[in-house]
Amino acid sequence: MQKTILLFLLLVNSVLAQEKSAVFGGGCFWCMEAAFQPLKGVISAESGYMGGDASSVGYDQVSQGNSGHYEVVQVRYQSDVITYQQLLNVFWRNIDPTDQNGQFTDKGEQYKTVIFYQDESEKTAAEKSKHELSASAKFDKAIATEIKPVKEFFRAEEYHQDYFKKNSWHYQMYKKGSGRESYIKRTWK
Repeated sequence: MQKTILLFLLLVNSVLAQEKSAVFGGGCFWCMEAAFQPLKGVISAESGYMGGDASSVGYDQVSQGNSGHYEVVQVRYQSDVITYQQLLNVFWRNIDPTDQNGQFTDKGEQYKTVIFYQDESEKTAAEKSKHELSASAKFDKAIATEIKPVKEFFRAEEYHQDYFKKNSWHYQMYKKGSGRESYIKRTWK
């Protein structure tokens, strides 16, 4: 009996140890959900808010741009299938890291790009990837993306979750009309 319990605990511990989370702000959270959710090893990508000091926040407060919160996506993933570095690469390829005022047609503090790190290894990986991107010949302007310690995550309202699936036509029109789609194709071809 004790061997069975021990084996069960080891198995549960192994599964839980491989599940991690990462938080990225890349402007519109609908677009970031769509970028991360299809990836092998990603368990979920939830839209939400992070960064401010309020004990509770929703879209109405964040969309005004003065709550200190960013629109973010919290990615839960299996670290034995997809690495944090791979997630960083996906993040960079889905934003304009040089835009200091937001992303594409979405302007304001809440739409600025940010990587929230949970520990020193994530901070180091994020800073290294930002430095490498900055040193590449890809961009002629400074990388504006911030790297900050994780704060409380507030899940966005249900109508924002999986928006790119639930309202795919509207989402595709938004992505195309905002300039995000053509920027990604042009920059990362």
